[in-house]
Amino acid sequence: MTYQNRLKDDFIDRLFKAILLLENEEECYRFFEDISTVSELKSMAQRLEVAKMLDQKMTYTDIAEKTGASTATISRVKRCLFFGADGYRLILDKLKKEEE
Repeated sequence: MTYQNRLKDDFIDRLFKAILLLENEEECYRFFEDISTVSELKSMAQRLEVAKMLDQKMTYTDIAEKTGASTATISRVKRCLFFGADGYRLILDKLKKEEE
């Protein structure tokens, strides 16, 4: 079953296919440095860390202190984590498996 959503279009399909072609962390750094701003990349990394901390049942205060994320960002990530497309859940579960 293929996931379909409101973001789906040819440009995004090609972007995701390009990302899936990256073979290692160095290639990821090189590609994402060119395709995004430092700020955009840091924001994405921060949101993933916030999702991980929310999954660990950390408080908003602790998350804000450790990540620098605003309560609005934490709230938005929490809404996606628990009521979104399960993208955070998917990657958090894969990351947990990899750490084992």
